[in-house]
Amino acid sequence: MGIKKVKPITPGRRQAVFDDFSDITNKRPKIKSLIKVRKTSGGRNNQGRITVRHRGGGVKKRTRVIDFKRTKFDIPATVEAIEYDPGRGARIALLVYADGARSYIIAPAKVKVGDKVMSSMKKIAIKAGNCMPVKYIPAGIDICCVELNPGAGAKIARGAGDSVFVMGVEGKFAQLKMPSGEIRLVKKDCLCTIGPASNADKRHIKYGLAGRKRKLGWRPTVRGSAMNPVDHPHGGGEGNQPIGLKNPKTPWGKTAMGVKTRRNRPSDKLIIKRRKRRKR
Repeated sequence: MGIKKVKPITPGRRQAVFDDFSDITNKRPKIKSLIKVRKTSGGRNNQGRITVRHRGGGVKKRTRVIDFKRTKFDIPATVEAIEYDPGRGARIALLVYADGARSYIIAPAKVKVGDKVMSSMKKIAIKAGNCMPVKYIPAGIDICCVELNPGAGAKIARGAGDSVFVMGVEGKFAQLKMPSGEIRLVKKDCLCTIGPASNADKRHIKYGLAGRKRKLGWRPTVRGSAMNPVDHPHGGGEGNQPIGLKNPKTPWGKTAMGVKTRRNRPSDKLIIKRRKRRKR
């Protein structure tokens, strides 16, 4: 992937940085059986209450069905195309197996059309796109699409440019360094894909216009200090004022920023080192 700037004929285009889609290679019709309609909730739960603010609207999206389990073991596959998926930041790769079946996977970086990849529960070549248990990955190798439990499908490092660093294998577990900096244990039989996820330049994209964020389903976000006291604890005052509180608060008066939200999770014992704390 690459990014591009355009001629600044308007203020929005002056600030914007676009994806040039130079790595997209698919020229064939989409496979209908591997496409599904993405339903949106508008940030509401099953009771109709807003639990995630600033979500709603957006254009309709038809996402691709991704094979996160990679269960067609020991059957070689060829990368037929690198495609864009409107439901995620990373690129996806269309695989054609030797038996004629097709499926999508998260495309690792440096995987090109025509490459041969394979998924196996045994040790195979350390090659970008190959999938095998973590216990066969040498220390120092970047991987993506890692399972948390064997056979449950990839859960970790699926976003654009994400990767997990293998630190070593000992006993029943492997030590992995997460994109957040956290070091945790994962069962060594969990499957993973060699190489970091593709489209690492996505972080450099700038939308330039509020309307482009609305198309993605993001509604306006207003600062608490710009509100009235009845609407937010930070509100009120004439002109620019400090919040007047020891710690920042949520709109409901609870302490925000830096507060631990993970409590009494069974997997806490598998975390060796916590992620990096945000400096304030």
